[in-house]
Amino acid sequence: MDRRTFLRSGLATGVVTAALGHGLWQQALAAPRPTGGGAYGPLGAPDANGIRLPAGFCSRVVATSGSLVPGTAYPWHSAPDGGATFGRPDGGWTYVSNSEVPAVGGAGAVAFGPDGAIVDAYRILVGTSVNCAGGPTPWATWLSCEEHDAGLVWECDPGGRRVATPLPALGAFKHEAVAVDPLRRHLYLTEDQPDGRFYRFTPTAYPSLAAGRLEVAAVGAGGAVTWLAVPQPQGGALDPTRRQVPGSTALKGGEGCWYHQGTVYLTTKGDNRVWALDTTTSVLTVVYDAASSPTPILTGVDNVTVAQNGDVLVAEDGGDMQVCLLRSGVVSPLLQVVGQDGSEITGPAFDPSGSRLYFSSQRGPAPSGTGITYEVSGPFAAPTRRKRTAPR
Repeated sequence: MDRRTFLRSGLATGVVTAALGHGLWQQALAAPRPTGGGAYGPLGAPDANGIRLPAGFCSRVVATSGSLVPGTAYPWHSAPDGGATFGRPDGGWTYVSNSEVPAVGGAGAVAFGPDGAIVDAYRILVGTSVNCAGGPTPWATWLSCEEHDAGLVWECDPGGRRVATPLPALGAFKHEAVAVDPLRRHLYLTEDQPDGRFYRFTPTAYPSLAAGRLEVAAVGAGGAVTWLAVPQPQGGALDPTRRQVPGSTALKGGEGCWYHQGTVYLTTKGDNRVWALDTTTSVLTVVYDAASSPTPILTGVDNVTVAQNGDVLVAEDGGDMQVCLLRSGVVSPLLQVVGQDGSEITGPAFDPSGSRLYFSSQRGPAPSGTGITYEVSGPFAAPTRRKRTAPR
């Protein structure tokens, strides 16, 4: 039982309080939860930013909602959510971040120089609503997903020079995240509904996303996926895409989605599972299930990314406010945000070198509701390479 569940359960009153005494009980709640050794070793005590990290790692605050990003004139947006990084011509990089706010959502960006110093910050998307997650494209644009019944995917320029473009061909539904397979030229999309579906989009003229075929997954024996055409991708609230194909398979609350070397990883929050789709065989398997794992430390599964060495990183919405790491089927904590139990971790993404990890605490410490975006740097594992094969 994690700390949040324990607090909500009512066990923190009555006989437990009597046994510990009020002062000792407060000390017990304030103490960091013991964390065993993971892929990078045990987590240490919280640093000055309230982040528990393995030895050799450090953190810094990049931006705080409502305050100017240091050295810029851009006030960081509220409720920072999904994110990704993109290289810049000068050797620096840009971190983009959605804003999961109704009516004024959109997305913003922070630009870094080659030395990691912040050099600019600005808006890249305006006039949208409840922008949750999304995904990067191989041609260096950001796909920002709206999470409401008529939500669209918007293609954005991380540099903020071009006006964002809506992509209605990708469907109108409660979008969560999207991942691009550059080899087979498909896009995969998750839907944040208790009975949400898993979708595949095939562009007519890749890499243009203006037109194409939207399909929904029907999962059969052994996880074999059959892709069925969605008749009316613009169904919206009146004709939901998830109910248009009776033979399609419901997933319990689709969340993060990320492509890495022939595999699409996705998460479902309703059953605390991490899935892997082999894009060559189109077979979907469960690679982590909190209900059956011998070490079920990962709960509240949400945004997902993959490190250059193939480690799968999953951010928790709740749980213990951790970013957990899956390596060779073993789950362990990579970091933990302390003192922000009412928030969620969003937008994990590595810089192009793979040595810096960005993420946000969407609502920060209570009762402020102020989001905070962080950078963690340290000795992340070196990248691994796998030979690419041509599309079939």
